[in-house]
Amino acid sequence: MVRFPLSISLLLSATLVLAQPVPKAKSSGKIAPQSASPKAGKADATLNLNAPIPLDPAVKVGVLSNGLTYYIRKNAEPKNRAELRLVIRAGSVLENDNQQGLAHFMEHMEFNGTKNFPKNELVNFLQSAGVRFGADLNAYTGFDETVYQLPVPTDSANVFKGAFQILEDWAHNATLDPTEIDKERGVVLEERRLGRGAGQRMRDKYFPALLNDSQYAKRLPIGTEQVLTTFKPATLEQFYKDWYRPDLMAVIAVGDFDIKEVEGIIQDKFGRIPATKSPKPRTEYEIPPHKDTKVVIVTDPEQPNTVVQVIYKRPEIKEKTLNDLRESIKRGLFNTMLGNRIQELTQQADPPFLGGYSNYSDFLGNLDAFTSIAIAKEGNVERAIKAVLDENARVKQFGFTPTELSRARQEFMTSVEQAYSERNKTRSVNFVNEYVQNFTDKEPYTSIEFYYSFLKKELDGIKLPEVNALVDLFIHNDNRAVIVLAPEKDKDKLPTETQILSYVNDAGKGLTAYEDKTLDSPLLVKEPTGSPVVEEKKIKDIGVTEWTLKNGVRIVVKPTDFKNDQILFSASSFGGSSLYDLKDFPSARFASTLAAMGGTGAYNQIQLGKFLSGKQVSVYPFVGELNEGIGGSAAPKDLETALQLIYSYFTQPRKDADVIKGFLSNQRSALQNRINTPTPQQVFQDTVTVTLGSNNPRRQPLKPADLDKIDLDRALQIYQERFANAGDFTFFFVGNIDEKTLKPLVEKYLGGLPATDTKEKFKDLGIRAPKGEVSKTVYKGLDPKASVQLIYSGDITWSPETTTQLDALAEVLEIKLIEKLREEESGVYGVSANGAYAKYPVPRYTFRINFGCAPENVDKLIAKTQELITDLKQKGALPADIAKFKAETRRETELQLKDNQFWLGYLQNQYYNGDAPDEVLHEDAQLAKVTVESTKEAANQYFGPNYIRLVLMPEKK
Repeated sequence: MVRFPLSISLLLSATLVLAQPVPKAKSSGKIAPQSASPKAGKADATLNLNAPIPLDPAVKVGVLSNGLTYYIRKNAEPKNRAELRLVIRAGSVLENDNQQGLAHFMEHMEFNGTKNFPKNELVNFLQSAGVRFGADLNAYTGFDETVYQLPVPTDSANVFKGAFQILEDWAHNATLDPTEIDKERGVVLEERRLGRGAGQRMRDKYFPALLNDSQYAKRLPIGTEQVLTTFKPATLEQFYKDWYRPDLMAVIAVGDFDIKEVEGIIQDKFGRIPATKSPKPRTEYEIPPHKDTKVVIVTDPEQPNTVVQVIYKRPEIKEKTLNDLRESIKRGLFNTMLGNRIQELTQQADPPFLGGYSNYSDFLGNLDAFTSIAIAKEGNVERAIKAVLDENARVKQFGFTPTELSRARQEFMTSVEQAYSERNKTRSVNFVNEYVQNFTDKEPYTSIEFYYSFLKKELDGIKLPEVNALVDLFIHNDNRAVIVLAPEKDKDKLPTETQILSYVNDAGKGLTAYEDKTLDSPLLVKEPTGSPVVEEKKIKDIGVTEWTLKNGVRIVVKPTDFKNDQILFSASSFGGSSLYDLKDFPSARFASTLAAMGGTGAYNQIQLGKFLSGKQVSVYPFVGELNEGIGGSAAPKDLETALQLIYSYFTQPRKDADVIKGFLSNQRSALQNRINTPTPQQVFQDTVTVTLGSNNPRRQPLKPADLDKIDLDRALQIYQERFANAGDFTFFFVGNIDEKTLKPLVEKYLGGLPATDTKEKFKDLGIRAPKGEVSKTVYKGLDPKASVQLIYSGDITWSPETTTQLDALAEVLEIKLIEKLREEESGVYGVSANGAYAKYPVPRYTFRINFGCAPENVDKLIAKTQELITDLKQKGALPADIAKFKAETRRETELQLKDNQFWLGYLQNQYYNGDAPDEVLHEDAQLAKVTVESTKEAANQYFGPNYIRLVLMPEKK
């Protein structure tokens, strides 16, 4: 898998943004405060800010005589699991001209044969232990590093020790069989094919300027088609020999195990790798600065919108001392406050852009960057980028306000307090990423105990002038780049380079200071009159309690100890937009969105966000097709605020016509962009949706004209109707819950909701996938690539056995598809098979097979897929593949049973469908029914006559 740094990924993804909410800036600096250590000491009462940042003493770090580094940490979340990594401090930037793409190719070959795991035995070994290929077992290649990811169970000594053998084999025992290399060429070329499109074509044009013709601009990890097609095995072997060596390697192990035992395994297995004599120098490439501002204007026929990016590059800040740690907090506060301001711009009657963003973060190589991005509305580049740059300039001229800083401090402290409170519940995967960064980029890792103590001492001492002064460091006139990406059809309408530079240089004229408008008012003006619990029921085997309130509201509670600071909740009732005629459908589908955008009670959306600053609480209403409800989360200390919000969203929705006008204006502009320059995948997905919906009016792509049919008053009326009767709602609470604390709160707030004895039902709209065989080919796109979806559908008998058999069928088919289409045919990079099922409006299943490939291979690979399906129908699945499915399912369930999110979704689904709440405890009984014969029967039943073949092909020339 090819991976770009986060900053580059955000920059690339901005080219294809469609009416997405602007992400808030991260409120933390570059130090990752997820670490937790029971042994780590607290910060001293008086701090020497010149002292180095203390590393977390819970991590055992060592260096073998051959130069290999290891990091070991005991962590029991999740229980009986470990996260292992092999990190190579070598990536595509180190390739020779004739090796372009071979760092990534080498990553692929590690899964295609090693000394102790020939051919595909490595994948088979792990799948048999319940480790999924792709989802769990994976790897990625970046510019500067290659990282192999291996999560494994620790309750099997054979599997656990075998996992370290895999890591050792990756380190120096890859076989690199020429036959396997030739087979893998096709897979890597297919991965490269998947990455082609407007984003790639434009990137190839602006990267040389953005990266100042550095080595990074010439060494994209995916490589060149010429090299990937023609390189000799010896060239790949040379890369492996040069760079896969112990002095550039780290082994990371975090999990539920004995540290001494793991250290012994690492010393034994990796200590026998010989040190490299006369190692090739590992060049540290840099992106050289430039005095000028580089402006690049790029257009493409498949680019749907106009994006402007201003990147102020500067030398990377390396956190080493406590003062550096303090400086990172200042940057986090700055990012938070500026991000909040830019977010507010989208909540105007006429927002200046579809999306905007300004943030300081790490960039690439030796650089950090302050980046401002604006996605233009109706192609208005000047207005979009000026709006974002003006906010930067407003900070430069007037600074932030004391109230903004106070809220930012609250948000920052709250996030760290949450990490601190979860210090003994932190998942191992959160730790390994810190140690990867330490090895590859010398990023320090400190304990959450120290970081929390340090923050408490330093946060209030960070004064407003200090934070305001950062803007002068971030914004400068040299070493910057301005990138404009736009649709080809708008080429003649775009501003010139001179005009674009003037927008950047002249930003900030005629500005006034930011006014921080807040509201000091109770969320609920009148306290609700509650109603008591009148019925209580215990479901002991799953630790659930049911309460029924006097007003009819049902509450399902599952206290857990999985997280210290997390309570998740949801609620739903039947009804939804299905109850409204087609003329009301546009208003009904947006009812909850428009209501939420208005805020609630006396608070508009912006004021509500400020009111909730520093609180760990989130509440959102929704109106779906068959139901409506509320979802959210809260820390235990903020549970009452969450319940107040729930009550408020039920009883006092707020109308904000200006905000709605701005939202619909942005949506209209974004949808028009889609019509003017539709992307191939968008056109294809629209075809899939319309086809599966049998061309029903409610399954048509959203168009600007549909927004004109929305009546705000009618939408709010529909919202109020959907939430007028709480008596047919069931609420679910999962997490760190004290029932004695929760009970009076739900009696007061949920018991105070308006309710009647009426129990609503949804309306069956009769929307079904078409019967019989359907074949459609969409011709769209310039690149020589195709997408395939094969879909089977039909009615089912709703039962746990049915859904288990569908899951099994999907897994055993996917295993075979990977073996056939990827490993044997080298025709795809990835392929998936999954079965979806639902009880309402009537019990139905949809089985989908998806893959991308070369256009000339479509028919052949579909035929191979059908051969596999025919084989399943005639013979059933192989016992070995069934065993893999069962192992993966059991391992996944082990983790899910310790996860709040799983329990919330599971309980809601069980009650929604009227199924037994304790069904999950009987999973083994259902798995026992999965046999060779049952998979044969399932294949014959579910791969039936209702077959849809959908293919996306390039445009005909």
